Amino acid sequence: MATEPLAAPLPVVGAGRLPSWISVRPPRGQYPEVRSLLDGLALGTVCREAHCPNLSECWSAGTATLLLLGTDCTRRCGFCAVRTRSPHGRLDPTEPARVAEGVRRWGLRYVVLTQVCRDDLPDGGAGILAETVARIRRESPGTLIELLVGDLGGSPENLRTLLAEPPDVLAHNLETVRRLSPTVRDRRAGYARSLELLAQVKELGGPGQVTKSSIMLGLGEDRGELTESFRDLRGSGVDLLTLGQYLRPSAGHVAVERYVTPGEFDELRSGALAEGFSGVEAGPLVRSSYRAEELYRRAAARGR
Repeated sequence: MATEPLAAPLPVVGAGRLPSWISVRPPRGQYPEVRSLLDGLALGTVCREAHCPNLSECWSAGTATLLLLGTDCTRRCGFCAVRTRSPHGRLDPTEPARVAEGVRRWGLRYVVLTQVCRDDLPDGGAGILAETVARIRRESPGTLIELLVGDLGGSPENLRTLLAEPPDVLAHNLETVRRLSPTVRDRRAGYARSLELLAQVKELGGPGQVTKSSIMLGLGEDRGELTESFRDLRGSGVDLLTLGQYLRPSAGHVAVERYVTPGEFDELRSGALAEGFSGVEAGPLVRSSYRAEELYRRAAARGR
């Protein structure tokens, strides 16, 4: 079987040898079937575009995170491998139908959808995202949907458009602590804007709308700053949290300051749960959509 080349450079460029606890599993299981389905329907995935180190594990388990609104992002964050280029307002009107067909043929119980940032669109892409959720609901009514979005230009109206077809989980990533946000994220993003969007999701979608966020570690943050971010997220009503190690995609991206040990991740998970999150996934290779269904169902079982 020909294997998908892992785009995540391991070891990380410019960061020296990776520690022993960071390793990537070889392809197995459903990997070829997932790859064939994605390629056949021309579906983009953040697994490929963002150089996710869990690609082989997730595809082998029959899951992938679908990337909507194309594969060109209008923002240039210092940590992200997705290509920066303006699509100049271009949209593929067949995308929602192709995604819904893929989910149906896949037979998924839980699907994670994400997006590139589209500042070239008046609604930030909210209309296409809502249409995609609606089509999945019609064709696969038993499938749970997690939607990971950008900040939609900070517009409450764009968020209302999105929530006209609410997903089961609405995620938006804080990415890093307050101090590091201006240097790690694109200048159009913002720590306060992200918290405001997450709070607005609860206001507009109601308290039953599950929200989720993610923070990368190893960028130079300290424990006190992380605790502050946990409390800020809980103040915005966020239910679920993921914590993972930042891995540098190339020498042109933000450098890794340190590798956080598995033991530290365990401590941070306990600390985050103590702040009131319903569910927390934490570990060196955890990403925002990593084992998303398991996290959601564990939190639901605890009576979120």
